[in-house]
Amino acid sequence: MEFILLFIIAAASGIVGALVGLGGGVILVPATLFIGINLGYIPDITPQTVVGLSVVMMIFTGLASTLSQMKSKTVDYKTGFIFFAGSIPGAMLGAWINKGLDLPSFNLYFGILLIILSIILLVRDKLKPVRWFVEHGTKHTYVDSEGKEYVYGYPIWFAFILTFVIGCMSGLFGIGGGSMIVPAMLILFLFPPHVAIATSMFLVFLTSIVNSASHIYLGHVPWLYTLPVIPGAYIGAKFGAQLNKKLKSETLVLALRIILLLLGIRSIIDGLF
Repeated sequence: MEFILLFIIAAASGIVGALVGLGGGVILVPATLFIGINLGYIPDITPQTVVGLSVVMMIFTGLASTLSQMKSKTVDYKTGFIFFAGSIPGAMLGAWINKGLDLPSFNLYFGILLIILSIILLVRDKLKPVRWFVEHGTKHTYVDSEGKEYVYGYPIWFAFILTFVIGCMSGLFGIGGGSMIVPAMLILFLFPPHVAIATSMFLVFLTSIVNSASHIYLGHVPWLYTLPVIPGAYIGAKFGAQLNKKLKSETLVLALRIILLLLGIRSIIDGLF
């Protein structure tokens, strides 16, 4: 029974993750904790093993999404590697901090993080574009299929600091970092949404390898449960990446807002009560 549930959760995580650039951890972590602990359907699940399971899953969601996005040339590989270099030490630190969290604390902090991210995206349209980072950083140009040109960019020093913090949160909560880096790419660095999401999934793939190594070393990966999760996530991510190409940018950002807000509220309720 638990294998079927995990496959369904992983497939949903892969679809949503590839669709809005989250990596899928924001779906898999709270859903598995709820079904496994609250409902009692998955034996021996803890916040630590769920995070370990999530980071292993995100290797495959990130890989599946990146392979699908390569054809549309929306992945900024240079940016992906720069962000990855900053996130490596943060991911290791976050994985080490994770081992000391109990379930209520994990749910509470995780929920607060998601609420903050959703609020940032909710007010994004009302904020003036922050052009300082583009004007004082390395500029990139992207021309979409309709011929519209986008100029985006960032100072490399700031990217290292930002991705270190995001890497730490990723290792701590097992969410891949996409839910944090995508808002920053959209609001601060003025990335086109489709490029932000595709590049985020490439970053998720790279950082999840480091995250997985850290959690494997700490003994947080329940290997038996990876059997349904990996194929489910891979299939879901392939489908989500294809769906991503067919949706408008505004639709993707709206979906990201709603998903983060609902999951954040649910996680805080679990943490408090």
